[in-house]
Amino acid sequence: MADYYDLLGVSRDADADTLKRAYRRLARQYHPDINKEPGAEDRFKEIGRAYEVLNDPQTRARYDQFGEAGIGGAAGGPDMGDMGGFADLFETFFSGFGGAAGGGRPRRRGPQQGDDLRYDLTISFEQAVFGEEQEIKIPHLETCETCGGSGAKPGSGPTTCGTCGGAGQVRRATRTPFGSFTQVAECPNCNGTGQVIADPCGACGGQGVHQVRKKLRINIPAGVDTGTRLRVSGEGNAGPRGGPSGDLYVFLTVKPHPRLQRDGLNVLSEVKVSYLQAILGDSIEVDTVDGSSELELPSGTQPGAVLTMPNKGIPKLGNPVARGDQKVTVTVQLPGRLSDAERRLLEQLAGHHSARGKQHHHHNSGLFARLFGQK
Repeated sequence: MADYYDLLGVSRDADADTLKRAYRRLARQYHPDINKEPGAEDRFKEIGRAYEVLNDPQTRARYDQFGEAGIGGAAGGPDMGDMGGFADLFETFFSGFGGAAGGGRPRRRGPQQGDDLRYDLTISFEQAVFGEEQEIKIPHLETCETCGGSGAKPGSGPTTCGTCGGAGQVRRATRTPFGSFTQVAECPNCNGTGQVIADPCGACGGQGVHQVRKKLRINIPAGVDTGTRLRVSGEGNAGPRGGPSGDLYVFLTVKPHPRLQRDGLNVLSEVKVSYLQAILGDSIEVDTVDGSSELELPSGTQPGAVLTMPNKGIPKLGNPVARGDQKVTVTVQLPGRLSDAERRLLEQLAGHHSARGKQHHHHNSGLFARLFGQK
Protein backbone atom coordinates (compact mmCIF):
# COMPACT_ATOMS: atom_id res chain seq x y z
CA MET A 1 0.00 0.00 0.00
CA ALA A 2 1.20 3.52 -0.77
CA ASP A 3 2.80 5.64 1.92
CA TYR A 4 0.09 7.51 3.88
CA TYR A 5 1.91 10.85 3.62
CA ASP A 6 2.22 10.42 -0.16
CA LEU A 7 -1.46 9.48 -0.41
CA LEU A 8 -2.45 12.77 1.23
CA GLY A 9 0.26 14.74 -0.58
CA VAL A 10 1.76 16.18 2.61
CA SER A 11 5.24 16.24 4.11
CA ARG A 12 6.14 13.98 7.06
CA ASP A 13 6.16 16.97 9.44
CA ALA A 14 2.72 18.25 8.38
CA ASP A 15 0.60 19.64 11.23
CA ALA A 16 -3.04 18.77 11.99
CA ASP A 17 -4.50 21.67 9.97
CA THR A 18 -2.45 20.76 6.91
CA LEU A 19 -3.61 17.13 7.19
CA LYS A 20 -7.24 18.17 7.49
CA ARG A 21 -7.05 20.54 4.49
CA ALA A 22 -5.35 17.87 2.37
CA TYR A 23 -7.92 15.26 3.38
CA ARG A 24 -10.88 17.56 2.71
CA ARG A 25 -9.60 18.44 -0.79
CA LEU A 26 -8.93 14.79 -1.76
CA ALA A 27 -12.15 13.49 -0.19
CA ARG A 28 -14.17 15.85 -2.36
CA GLN A 29 -12.18 14.84 -5.42
CA TYR A 30 -12.58 11.06 -4.99
CA HIS A 31 -15.96 10.75 -3.25
CA PRO A 32 -17.92 8.04 -5.12
CA ASP A 33 -21.03 10.24 -5.33
CA ILE A 34 -19.02 12.77 -7.35
CA ASN A 35 -16.21 10.83 -8.99
CA LYS A 36 -17.56 7.98 -11.15
CA GLU A 37 -14.16 6.94 -12.51
CA PRO A 38 -13.05 3.32 -11.85
CA GLY A 39 -10.97 3.07 -8.71
CA ALA A 40 -12.23 6.34 -7.22
CA GLU A 41 -14.04 4.58 -4.35
CA ASP A 42 -10.94 2.51 -3.49
CA ARG A 43 -8.82 5.65 -3.55
CA PHE A 44 -11.37 7.40 -1.31
CA LYS A 45 -11.12 4.55 1.24
CA GLU A 46 -7.31 4.64 1.15
CA ILE A 47 -7.34 8.41 1.73
CA GLY A 48 -9.75 7.98 4.64
CA ARG A 49 -7.56 5.27 6.19
CA ALA A 50 -4.44 7.44 5.81
CA TYR A 51 -6.13 10.42 7.42
CA GLU A 52 -7.51 8.35 10.30
CA VAL A 53 -4.04 6.96 11.14
CA LEU A 54 -2.09 10.22 10.76
CA ASN A 55 -4.68 12.37 12.55
CA ASP A 56 -4.21 10.42 15.80
CA PRO A 57 -0.84 11.32 17.37
CA GLN A 58 -0.39 7.83 18.86
CA THR A 59 -1.10 5.84 15.69
CA ARG A 60 0.90 8.38 13.68
CA ALA A 61 3.94 7.85 15.92
CA ARG A 62 3.65 4.05 15.51
CA TYR A 63 3.25 4.39 11.73
CA ASP A 64 6.29 6.70 11.52
CA GLN A 65 8.39 4.15 13.40
CA PHE A 66 7.15 0.80 12.05
CA GLY A 67 4.98 1.60 9.00
CA GLU A 68 1.89 -0.57 8.35
CA ALA A 69 3.13 -3.20 10.80
CA GLY A 70 3.00 -0.71 13.66
CA ILE A 71 -0.73 -0.17 13.27
CA GLY A 72 -1.78 -3.74 12.51
CA GLY A 73 -2.10 -3.30 8.74
CA ALA A 74 -5.14 -2.11 6.84
CA ALA A 75 -7.28 -5.04 8.01
CA GLY A 76 -6.55 -4.30 11.66
CA GLY A 77 -8.05 -0.81 11.60
CA PRO A 78 -11.69 0.02 12.34
CA ASP A 79 -14.26 -0.75 9.68
CA MET A 80 -15.16 2.16 7.39
CA GLY A 81 -18.70 2.06 8.72
CA ASP A 82 -17.53 2.54 12.31
CA MET A 83 -18.16 6.21 13.13
CA GLY A 84 -16.03 6.06 16.29
CA GLY A 85 -12.64 6.60 14.69
CA PHE A 86 -14.03 8.64 11.80
CA ALA A 87 -16.12 11.27 13.57
CA ASP A 88 -13.67 14.07 12.80
CA LEU A 89 -13.13 12.79 9.27
CA PHE A 90 -16.82 12.80 8.35
CA GLU A 91 -17.50 16.08 10.11
CA THR A 92 -14.74 17.64 8.04
CA PHE A 93 -16.05 16.14 4.83
CA PHE A 94 -19.73 16.92 5.23
CA SER A 95 -19.27 20.40 6.65
CA GLY A 96 -17.29 21.15 3.50
CA PHE A 97 -20.08 19.78 1.30
CA GLY A 98 -23.29 20.72 3.01
CA GLY A 99 -22.28 24.19 4.17
CA ALA A 100 -22.95 23.33 7.80
CA ALA A 101 -21.20 25.63 10.20
CA GLY A 102 -17.83 24.15 11.11
CA GLY A 103 -18.33 22.14 14.27
CA GLY A 104 -22.10 22.73 14.04
CA ARG A 105 -22.08 25.85 16.23
CA PRO A 106 -24.93 28.35 15.72
CA ARG A 107 -24.09 31.79 14.42
CA ARG A 108 -23.78 34.73 16.74
CA ARG A 109 -27.01 36.68 16.98
CA GLY A 110 -25.58 40.02 18.04
CA PRO A 111 -23.88 42.68 15.89
CA GLN A 112 -21.07 41.41 13.66
CA GLN A 113 -18.22 43.06 11.81
CA GLY A 114 -19.07 43.93 8.20
CA ASP A 115 -17.23 42.63 5.14
CA ASP A 116 -14.13 44.32 3.77
CA LEU A 117 -14.39 45.72 0.24
CA ARG A 118 -11.88 45.91 -2.62
CA TYR A 119 -11.70 48.79 -5.09
CA ASP A 120 -9.31 48.74 -8.08
CA LEU A 121 -7.96 52.15 -9.06
CA THR A 122 -5.75 52.99 -12.06
CA ILE A 123 -3.53 56.07 -11.71
CA SER A 124 -0.97 57.81 -13.93
CA PHE A 125 2.81 57.44 -13.62
CA GLU A 126 3.08 60.99 -12.26
CA GLN A 127 0.33 60.44 -9.66
CA ALA A 128 2.18 57.37 -8.41
CA VAL A 129 5.46 59.29 -8.13
CA PHE A 130 4.22 62.40 -6.34
CA GLY A 131 0.97 61.21 -4.75
CA GLU A 132 -2.39 62.91 -4.96
CA GLU A 133 -5.76 63.17 -3.27
CA GLN A 134 -8.39 61.53 -5.45
CA GLU A 135 -12.16 61.20 -5.30
CA ILE A 136 -13.72 57.78 -5.91
CA LYS A 137 -17.29 56.46 -5.81
CA ILE A 138 -17.92 53.11 -4.13
CA PRO A 139 -21.17 51.16 -3.65
CA HIS A 140 -21.27 49.74 -0.13
CA LEU A 141 -23.77 48.63 2.50
CA GLU A 142 -24.75 51.03 5.27
CA THR A 143 -26.81 50.30 8.38
CA CYS A 144 -30.49 51.08 7.86
CA GLU A 145 -31.30 54.18 9.89
CA THR A 146 -35.02 53.31 10.13
CA CYS A 147 -34.56 50.03 12.03
CA GLY A 148 -31.03 50.61 13.36
CA GLY A 149 -29.83 47.46 11.60
CA SER A 150 -32.27 45.04 13.28
CA GLY A 151 -34.26 44.42 10.08
CA ALA A 152 -37.54 44.61 12.01
CA LYS A 153 -40.16 47.32 11.66
CA PRO A 154 -39.72 49.99 14.38
CA GLY A 155 -41.60 48.93 17.50
CA SER A 156 -41.23 45.20 16.75
CA GLY A 157 -38.31 42.81 16.94
CA PRO A 158 -37.06 39.37 15.90
CA THR A 159 -38.92 36.29 17.11
CA THR A 160 -37.69 32.76 17.80
CA CYS A 161 -37.39 30.60 14.67
CA GLY A 162 -40.09 27.90 14.61
CA THR A 163 -38.08 25.54 12.40
CA CYS A 164 -35.17 25.03 14.79
CA GLY A 165 -36.74 26.31 18.02
CA GLY A 166 -34.08 29.02 18.31
CA ALA A 167 -31.15 26.56 18.19
CA GLY A 168 -29.96 27.74 14.77
CA GLN A 169 -29.39 24.10 13.78
CA VAL A 170 -31.39 21.24 12.34
CA ARG A 171 -30.47 17.55 12.11
CA ARG A 172 -30.82 15.63 8.90
CA ALA A 173 -29.91 12.13 7.78
CA THR A 174 -27.27 11.85 5.05
CA ARG A 175 -26.88 8.66 3.05
CA THR A 176 -23.35 7.67 1.99
CA PRO A 177 -21.78 4.55 0.51
CA PHE A 178 -20.82 3.62 4.08
CA GLY A 179 -24.27 3.90 5.63
CA SER A 180 -26.66 6.59 6.84
CA PHE A 181 -25.41 9.29 9.20
CA THR A 182 -27.07 12.12 11.03
CA GLN A 183 -25.65 15.49 10.10
CA VAL A 184 -26.09 18.71 12.07
CA ALA A 185 -26.67 21.56 9.60
CA GLU A 186 -27.44 25.25 9.73
CA CYS A 187 -31.16 25.99 9.91
CA PRO A 188 -32.25 27.09 6.41
CA ASN A 189 -35.13 29.19 7.75
CA CYS A 190 -33.13 31.53 10.00
CA ASN A 191 -29.66 30.98 8.46
CA GLY A 192 -28.33 29.74 11.79
CA THR A 193 -29.28 32.80 13.85
CA GLY A 194 -32.18 31.14 15.69
CA GLN A 195 -34.41 34.17 15.05
CA VAL A 196 -36.73 35.33 12.28
CA ILE A 197 -38.28 38.71 11.56
CA ALA A 198 -42.05 38.44 11.37
CA ASP A 199 -42.63 42.14 10.59
CA PRO A 200 -39.71 43.35 8.40
CA CYS A 201 -38.61 46.97 8.15
CA GLY A 202 -40.05 48.57 5.02
CA ALA A 203 -37.02 50.77 4.38
CA CYS A 204 -34.51 47.90 4.01
CA GLY A 205 -36.79 44.91 3.37
CA GLY A 206 -35.72 43.27 6.64
CA GLN A 207 -32.05 43.19 5.69
CA GLY A 208 -30.92 45.78 8.26
CA VAL A 209 -28.62 47.31 5.64
CA HIS A 210 -29.08 49.06 2.30
CA GLN A 211 -26.79 49.78 -0.64
CA VAL A 212 -25.44 53.32 -0.94
CA ARG A 213 -23.10 54.80 -3.57
CA LYS A 214 -20.70 56.95 -1.58
CA LYS A 215 -18.10 59.52 -2.64
CA LEU A 216 -14.76 59.21 -0.88
CA ARG A 217 -11.60 61.29 -1.02
CA ILE A 218 -8.55 59.06 -0.62
CA ASN A 219 -4.98 60.17 -0.19
CA ILE A 220 -2.51 58.45 -2.53
CA PRO A 221 0.95 58.82 -0.94
CA ALA A 222 4.06 59.58 -3.02
CA GLY A 223 6.03 56.56 -4.25
CA VAL A 224 3.23 53.99 -4.65
CA ASP A 225 3.49 51.33 -7.36
CA THR A 226 1.30 48.75 -9.09
CA GLY A 227 0.11 46.32 -6.41
CA THR A 228 0.26 48.86 -3.56
CA ARG A 229 -2.78 48.39 -1.29
CA LEU A 230 -4.27 51.35 0.57
CA ARG A 231 -6.53 50.66 3.57
CA VAL A 232 -9.40 53.05 4.30
CA SER A 233 -10.72 52.19 7.75
CA GLY A 234 -14.46 51.76 8.28
CA GLU A 235 -15.50 52.28 4.64
CA GLY A 236 -16.37 48.65 3.87
CA ASN A 237 -19.84 47.12 4.28
CA ALA A 238 -21.83 47.77 7.45
CA GLY A 239 -22.05 44.77 9.76
CA PRO A 240 -25.20 42.65 10.21
CA ARG A 241 -27.56 43.68 13.04
CA GLY A 242 -25.97 47.10 13.48
CA GLY A 243 -22.40 45.80 13.61
CA PRO A 244 -19.34 47.95 12.79
CA SER A 245 -18.29 48.41 9.17
CA GLY A 246 -15.41 46.56 7.55
CA ASP A 247 -12.57 48.32 5.76
CA LEU A 248 -12.06 49.40 2.16
CA TYR A 249 -8.88 48.24 0.40
CA VAL A 250 -7.85 50.23 -2.66
CA PHE A 251 -5.57 48.24 -5.02
CA LEU A 252 -3.51 50.48 -7.30
CA THR A 253 -2.44 49.93 -10.90
CA VAL A 254 0.01 52.45 -12.40
CA LYS A 255 -0.16 53.28 -16.11
CA PRO A 256 3.17 53.04 -17.97
CA HIS A 257 4.98 56.23 -19.01
CA PRO A 258 5.80 56.58 -22.73
CA ARG A 259 9.46 57.52 -22.11
CA LEU A 260 10.28 56.68 -18.50
CA GLN A 261 10.53 53.30 -16.80
CA ARG A 262 10.55 52.55 -13.10
CA ASP A 263 13.16 50.31 -11.46
CA GLY A 264 12.55 50.34 -7.70
CA LEU A 265 13.35 53.89 -6.59
CA ASN A 266 15.24 54.67 -9.82
CA VAL A 267 13.88 55.91 -13.13
CA LEU A 268 15.35 54.58 -16.38
CA SER A 269 15.30 56.50 -19.68
CA GLU A 270 17.13 56.77 -22.99
CA VAL A 271 18.45 59.77 -24.92
CA LYS A 272 19.64 59.88 -28.53
CA VAL A 273 22.56 62.15 -29.40
CA SER A 274 24.54 62.77 -32.59
CA TYR A 275 28.08 61.47 -32.98
CA LEU A 276 29.30 65.08 -32.83
CA GLN A 277 27.60 65.66 -29.46
CA ALA A 278 29.06 62.40 -28.13
CA ILE A 279 32.58 63.36 -29.23
CA LEU A 280 32.52 67.00 -28.18
CA GLY A 281 30.04 66.90 -25.28
CA ASP A 282 26.92 69.04 -25.01
CA SER A 283 24.20 70.31 -22.71
CA ILE A 284 20.98 68.47 -23.61
CA GLU A 285 17.35 68.41 -22.47
CA VAL A 286 15.96 65.12 -21.10
CA ASP A 287 12.53 64.07 -19.78
CA THR A 288 12.32 63.47 -16.02
CA VAL A 289 9.44 62.98 -13.59
CA ASP A 290 9.94 66.67 -12.70
CA GLY A 291 9.59 67.73 -16.35
CA SER A 292 12.29 68.64 -18.86
CA SER A 293 15.73 68.97 -17.22
CA GLU A 294 19.22 69.81 -18.45
CA LEU A 295 21.87 67.07 -18.56
CA GLU A 296 25.57 67.67 -19.18
CA LEU A 297 26.87 65.21 -21.76
CA PRO A 298 30.63 64.80 -21.20
CA SER A 299 32.94 64.92 -24.24
CA GLY A 300 33.93 61.46 -25.41
CA THR A 301 30.68 59.82 -24.22
CA GLN A 302 30.58 56.23 -25.47
CA PRO A 303 27.51 54.58 -27.03
CA GLY A 304 25.51 52.78 -24.31
CA ALA A 305 27.00 54.90 -21.52
CA VAL A 306 24.69 55.39 -18.49
CA LEU A 307 24.61 58.87 -16.96
CA THR A 308 23.15 59.45 -13.48
CA MET A 309 20.88 62.37 -12.58
CA PRO A 310 20.83 62.39 -8.74
CA ASN A 311 17.51 62.75 -6.89
CA LYS A 312 15.45 62.63 -10.08
CA GLY A 313 13.98 59.20 -9.21
CA ILE A 314 10.99 57.96 -7.19
CA PRO A 315 10.30 59.23 -3.65
CA LYS A 316 10.51 56.46 -1.04
CA LEU A 317 7.05 55.38 0.13
CA GLY A 318 6.63 56.62 3.69
CA ASN A 319 9.71 58.86 3.46
CA PRO A 320 9.24 61.04 0.36
CA VAL A 321 12.29 63.19 1.21
CA ALA A 322 14.50 60.25 0.14
CA ARG A 323 14.49 59.87 -3.65
CA GLY A 324 16.18 57.59 -6.12
CA ASP A 325 18.13 58.67 -9.20
CA GLN A 326 17.44 58.79 -12.92
CA LYS A 327 19.68 56.57 -15.04
CA VAL A 328 19.98 57.84 -18.63
CA THR A 329 21.29 55.45 -21.27
CA VAL A 330 22.96 57.29 -24.19
CA THR A 331 22.35 56.11 -27.75
CA VAL A 332 24.69 57.62 -30.36
CA GLN A 333 23.17 58.14 -33.79
CA LEU A 334 25.50 57.95 -36.77
CA PRO A 335 24.48 59.88 -39.90
CA GLY A 336 23.02 57.80 -42.70
CA ARG A 337 23.98 60.37 -45.35
CA LEU A 338 26.81 62.90 -45.50
CA SER A 339 27.06 66.09 -47.52
CA ASP A 340 30.07 66.40 -49.81
CA ALA A 341 31.64 68.96 -47.49
CA GLU A 342 31.17 66.70 -44.43
CA ARG A 343 32.61 63.72 -46.31
CA ARG A 344 35.73 65.70 -47.40
CA LEU A 345 36.32 66.89 -43.85
CA LEU A 346 35.87 63.38 -42.41
CA GLU A 347 38.20 61.88 -45.03
CA GLN A 348 40.81 64.49 -44.12
CA LEU A 349 40.30 63.66 -40.44
CA ALA A 350 40.61 59.93 -41.21
CA GLY A 351 43.89 60.67 -43.00
CA HIS A 352 45.03 62.78 -40.09
CA HIS A 353 44.61 59.75 -37.80
CA SER A 354 46.38 57.35 -40.18
CA ALA A 355 50.09 56.58 -40.05
CA ARG A 356 50.55 58.33 -43.42
CA GLY A 357 48.45 61.30 -42.36
CA LYS A 358 50.57 61.91 -39.25
CA GLN A 359 53.52 62.78 -41.53
CA HIS A 360 51.45 65.67 -42.90
CA HIS A 361 50.10 66.78 -39.57
CA HIS A 362 50.75 70.47 -40.30
CA HIS A 363 48.37 70.34 -43.33
CA ASN A 364 45.47 69.33 -41.09
CA SER A 365 45.92 71.81 -38.26
CA GLY A 366 42.56 73.37 -37.39
CA LEU A 367 40.67 70.62 -39.25
CA PHE A 368 38.91 69.44 -36.10
CA ALA A 369 37.70 72.97 -35.40
CA ARG A 370 36.42 73.36 -38.98
CA LEU A 371 34.69 70.00 -38.91
CA PHE A 372 32.82 70.39 -35.67
CA GLY A 373 32.65 74.16 -35.34
CA GLN A 374 33.55 76.14 -32.27
CA LYS A 375 31.53 75.31 -29.15
